[in-house]
Amino acid sequence: MDRAQKAAAVAELNRTFNEVGVVVVTRNLGMTVAQSTVLRNRMRDAGATYKVSKNKLARIALDGTDYGSISDMLTGPVALASSTDPVAAAKIAVEFAKTNDKFEIVGGAMGSTPLDVAGVQALATLPSLDELRAKIVGLIVAPATKIATITQAPAAQIARVLSAYAEKEAA
Repeated sequence: MDRAQKAAAVAELNRTFNEVGVVVVTRNLGMTVAQSTVLRNRMRDAGATYKVSKNKLARIALDGTDYGSISDMLTGPVALASSTDPVAAAKIAVEFAKTNDKFEIVGGAMGSTPLDVAGVQALATLPSLDELRAKIVGLIVAPATKIATITQAPAAQIARVLSAYAEKEAA
């Protein structure tokens, strides 16, 4: 990499650190290209990114961001998983780590809050933003559905009673 490419990489990483909700630091010793591609596709589908970068450039990009606490984790062959949804990157990383022994989670951060491996795993168990929205919509719609059912029930009972009287008189 020449100096201009390094400056561009630092600027892109800095922009990423300023926009995301969570950063997960992972170690990938001996992963194949196919495994990395599968991981990147899963991350992309979940709205997250997975990027391998030089540790020195990542440390420079961390300056002036909330994620300065992860600079100690940037040793050896590491990669950064990040997403604006605070759960997406952690969830995909934890799921992938369960199925691949060459991929491990080192730690991460959620804003200025540093996370260890247990913290990232706990974050991965939380529902995603879309799941929370679906639950809220379900809670809002449920009372309206119950009200509609309750208001229709007396009318249905009256209709059954009148139908029974009509059948009785017809017989």
